[in-house]
Amino acid sequence: MNSSTQDLQLVATSTFGLEAVVSRELTALGYTDQRTLDGRVFFRGDVAAICRANLWLRCADRVEIVFGQFPARDFGELFDRTTELPWEQWIPRDGQFPVDGRSVKSQLHSVPDCQRIVKKAIVERLKKVYGVNWLDESGATYGVEVALLKDDVSLTINTSGPGLHRRGYRRLNAKAPLRETLAAALVKLSVWNAERPFIDPCCGSGTIPIEAVLIARNIAPGLRREFAASNWRQIGAAEWQEARAEAMDLVQPASPNVLVGTDIDASVLELARFHARQAGVENSIHFQQRRCEEFSSPRSYGCWITNPPYGERMGDARDVERLYRTMGDLWDKLDTWSFFVIAADPDFEHLVRRPATRRRKLYNGNLACTYYQFLGPRPPLPLAKTSEES
Repeated sequence: MNSSTQDLQLVATSTFGLEAVVSRELTALGYTDQRTLDGRVFFRGDVAAICRANLWLRCADRVEIVFGQFPARDFGELFDRTTELPWEQWIPRDGQFPVDGRSVKSQLHSVPDCQRIVKKAIVERLKKVYGVNWLDESGATYGVEVALLKDDVSLTINTSGPGLHRRGYRRLNAKAPLRETLAAALVKLSVWNAERPFIDPCCGSGTIPIEAVLIARNIAPGLRREFAASNWRQIGAAEWQEARAEAMDLVQPASPNVLVGTDIDASVLELARFHARQAGVENSIHFQQRRCEEFSSPRSYGCWITNPPYGERMGDARDVERLYRTMGDLWDKLDTWSFFVIAADPDFEHLVRRPATRRRKLYNGNLACTYYQFLGPRPPLPLAKTSEES
């Protein structure tokens, strides 16, 4: 089972709206045999792909092994088909295997019951195979998920453990934090590159500029953390060492172009500086206490990428509306810049007094948002680049 040539069906899960971004990330890693469904990008690879995908995917939630897929319309069928699967190929005698679940438009709509049935089926299978009457579950964790959609069951094993947004650098949380995976997607969906000026005028705890630097320097986002599969016997230490060595070799030196993050809250900026230090990019970002309306820049062709306060989540709605109007006033003075803002207000374009060049539906947690993209003029070379995202 530890052969790096073993062909596996894998899936990278993601927030709705980011499937195409995750697909391009997988293609860049060399995994082109793909199939995309809502919130999931299926791909094929060996066990080394588990290591590389976990280390490199910036915008995915988790990497999972697709272990079984079949229809089930009653609990007996779910139990029997689950029991037939060779769970012992992955879960050892002492393995922990908590079961999570979800069900959409299926006859088996009780998620707790589905979890219980799948857990019981795996227990019965492993007890029989290992010739024991009890499984103590004291070893490595092989998290199982049972997902039902219109009576079709998908059983997967989570190789990531905690979500891939947990990079390891953000150990202190601010109010209404933006997930690292979404922050990275906002950068990748922009036209910014390391040669262009960068500003996040509502930077909060610093996630967007930190992710921008990690992208610019080609630093694998998973380098500072471990994964569930780091402790699996099926993936040898050599595979993980090779994947991490590859990632370290590909890190680019810091650019002299310093990114800027500003916020009105001095305490949250202390968190931002702490997080940048933890990520090892503190010298690449200048954090400053400043109101959004105070921003100005003599530089041209910059990118403004931000997640401003939402009236639905924090602050007063009227204050948020005034902030948006202020943004529009500032943008009039930055006529060569491009602006990228994720917001939940459907009147955002009206408030900033201009139509977006592009709009993309995204979710910030459970909140439906739009990523508004206002593209400025294309800069002269070498600042210009062809955006890989659309």
